[in-house]
Amino acid sequence: MKFVKRFWWIFVIGFLVGGGWMWWSNAAEAKEREMNTYTVKRQSLAETLSLSGSIDAKEKAEVKFQTSGLLSWVGVKEGDSVKKYQSLASLDKRELQNSMSQLLNTYMKERWDFEQDESDNKDWQTRGMTDAMREAVKRTLQKNQFDLNNSVLVVEAKDLAMKFATIYTPIEGIVTSIDVSTPGTNVTSAGAVFTVINPDTLYFSATADQTEVVNFQPGTNGKIILEPFPDIEVEAMIESISFVPKTGESGTVYELKMVINPDQIGLDRIRMGMTGDANFVIKESSDALAVPEAYVEKDKDKYFVTTVNGNETKRTEVITGETIDGMVIIKEGINEGDKIYYQP
Repeated sequence: MKFVKRFWWIFVIGFLVGGGWMWWSNAAEAKEREMNTYTVKRQSLAETLSLSGSIDAKEKAEVKFQTSGLLSWVGVKEGDSVKKYQSLASLDKRELQNSMSQLLNTYMKERWDFEQDESDNKDWQTRGMTDAMREAVKRTLQKNQFDLNNSVLVVEAKDLAMKFATIYTPIEGIVTSIDVSTPGTNVTSAGAVFTVINPDTLYFSATADQTEVVNFQPGTNGKIILEPFPDIEVEAMIESISFVPKTGESGTVYELKMVINPDQIGLDRIRMGMTGDANFVIKESSDALAVPEAYVEKDKDKYFVTTVNGNETKRTEVITGETIDGMVIIKEGINEGDKIYYQP
């Protein structure tokens, strides 16, 4: 008793420390429970998927000469608008024309020789001669026919070469590049390329990997944001999805061709190669009773949440629906306004 009376303050301090620790512990537990408690409510849910891509064109053509030669005429320059089948450039045709004249002379000679032999041997099948002589005449006439046919084929080939000396655009559009634009330059068949792109056929080319592409089908709508215009959402629709993976990519990805509405930006402002993102709503639900996925516990084939009523908790079975953007739709088991808890 003397000890207690002498050191009473030690007991007081111990009591205060113990009580403070218990208060702090209860307060911390209450705070943790409050932090991990969620009030069930109805909300609109949407899960989105973003795909990167760039502007491309359906109609684009690289036009070049079939043969080498001297570039004699260039009728367009970069940036010009051209009509379908409009001529772009031409090679010097003088050598081709001279060669054509020689071939036509050869053709006429072959034809005259053929007609002369036909006239000289018009009755070779009935004229009295041996079988060997008839066979020789037959072979001579056939040979003359072959020579005449070959002469015709050579003339036709040279005529095509003359036609190919002028190149035409197979599409209408804009001339975007010219490899050689100065007449008087000797060019090869692969060294003078004229590129034409039809701006009316621009589309957005997005890529989706094999796990993403299954979410799409032709007709799916989305919105595109191009990097040069970050504040403008362009409406777009998937026109087609490639059946085979896109070549030149590191992984297995498929091309989604998306028809865009250029009026929202202005066709004159959109350029080939502009990059951006295509955003799609994959799943959505309005006025859904939903809780965060972490609050739902699966036990065998059933799902449960821990409901909170004051300081009491209860394990409650629920029937769930889809999971959208990390939120689980609850069909039955709890109501709007209920509080649920989870232990991290």
